[in-house]
Amino acid sequence: MSTENEGINEGTPVPPAPSAPPVPVESPTASPEQAAPGTGAPATPQPTTPPPAPSAPHTPQGSALDGDWPPPGVPGAAPADAAWPPPQQPTPSYADNGFAAHSAHGSAHPGNPGATGIDTAAWGAAYQQPAPPKARRGRGGLAAAVLVAALVAGGLGGGLGYTLAKNDDTGSTTVSASDSGGSVKRDPDTVAGVAAKALPSTVTIQAESSDGEGGTGTGFVFDTQGHIVTNNHVVADAVDGGKVTATFPSGKKYDAEVVGHAQGYDVAVIKLKNAPSDLKPLPLGDSDKVAIGDSTIAIGAPFGLSNTVTTGIISAKNRPVASSDGTGSSASYMSALQTDASINPGNSGGPLLDAQGNVIGINSAIQSTGSGGLGGTTQSGSIGLGFAIPINQAKYVAQELIKDGQPVYAKIGASVSLEESTDGAKITDQGAGGAAAVEAGGPAAKAGLKPGDVITKLDDTVIDSGPTLIGEIWTHKPGDKVAITYERDGKTHTVDLTLGSRKGDS
Repeated sequence: MSTENEGINEGTPVPPAPSAPPVPVESPTASPEQAAPGTGAPATPQPTTPPPAPSAPHTPQGSALDGDWPPPGVPGAAPADAAWPPPQQPTPSYADNGFAAHSAHGSAHPGNPGATGIDTAAWGAAYQQPAPPKARRGRGGLAAAVLVAALVAGGLGGGLGYTLAKNDDTGSTTVSASDSGGSVKRDPDTVAGVAAKALPSTVTIQAESSDGEGGTGTGFVFDTQGHIVTNNHVVADAVDGGKVTATFPSGKKYDAEVVGHAQGYDVAVIKLKNAPSDLKPLPLGDSDKVAIGDSTIAIGAPFGLSNTVTTGIISAKNRPVASSDGTGSSASYMSALQTDASINPGNSGGPLLDAQGNVIGINSAIQSTGSGGLGGTTQSGSIGLGFAIPINQAKYVAQELIKDGQPVYAKIGASVSLEESTDGAKITDQGAGGAAAVEAGGPAAKAGLKPGDVITKLDDTVIDSGPTLIGEIWTHKPGDKVAITYERDGKTHTVDLTLGSRKGDS
């Protein structure tokens, strides 16, 4: 095991994220439906016809349209210049004097969320159980109240109609309705327009190990050769002799193979077997230019519900996130885009789009109120804190995987502590397996870094812990020059450092 900065050691528990330690999610359980018993019809019967008009002009006090409830007894009021009282109007008839309301609910059982359940992320607030709903009135009372409102509106319409006819004997109060509802046009830059264009290029991925274990995730078309980009944890079970399939929204299903996977980046590429010739890759955006507040659109298969579209905004950038693969022995680190678009287990690997339909990230992790430590098996639903791998980083990783099947990581050549901290990333006294903490001849050694130094900044990014440093380093490519700010013996120093490289996950 190398002593490089990623600090991922087989068999070593994964530390929580520094400023925002992720928590694995758990499968939500459906809450039993709460229904308040009806109280029956109101004690006072409601009138079925409007009460007689008053003998003198009366100023209306409002109607159901004004928000008064129950509506006043006066069925309507004619304008001041109208004769009073108006001629008796016939009582309008209604096909239905009430309505029924119901709550649509249900549950989906995708089978085995599996690998998608490892989505984890930053700190979350405690969940507060909502107060029980107040008892509702019975259907009879509601139907009667609706009838009164309808009669009041009908009386008002009758009075106005009489006045119009009085002032213009040749006019008509009848309004002709259109024979059709007209055509619906959705502009390409609306959510519906973006979704319609992007959905045909997304797939639902089923990955199974040789013993049948696995789960559901999402991916998107990367090129016309049939390469699909997704998360490593979505296909991890199928890497050694497993099975992978990809299903398009059209229902077409293809067998696929894992071309390459990067556990540290949590990115993987699969390739469709017998790929169709009409594949349309999704356009890639520039995640460096994303701003907080930008609109986002997420596409995925939450809990196995394929082709689901949710919306939100970018709520934060450069969020340090560490997520486990579910085994508790390894982790992925990212400097993530944070979004409040609803993301759940099964969204993993799916595209996060901007308002123009460009991919700006790969949905990878969520913060949840579910219990359990990092690397656990519990799952729960979205609370509006989702995290995506920036597409600029994911694009680089995917290209490396397609080229030779292995990831290439940037490194500083030093082992740092993965313990939770807010002071910075401390270079350890000893590396993994008893090796030197600072690699001889490596980038850190050439820059003069030593064990015990505490790295506090990389370029302009504040470093508050080891995982944050790793995630930030991995947003760069080998050969990039960065400025490292560190503290030694109470003094602050800054040095330039050229990042080295490491190939493969081990």
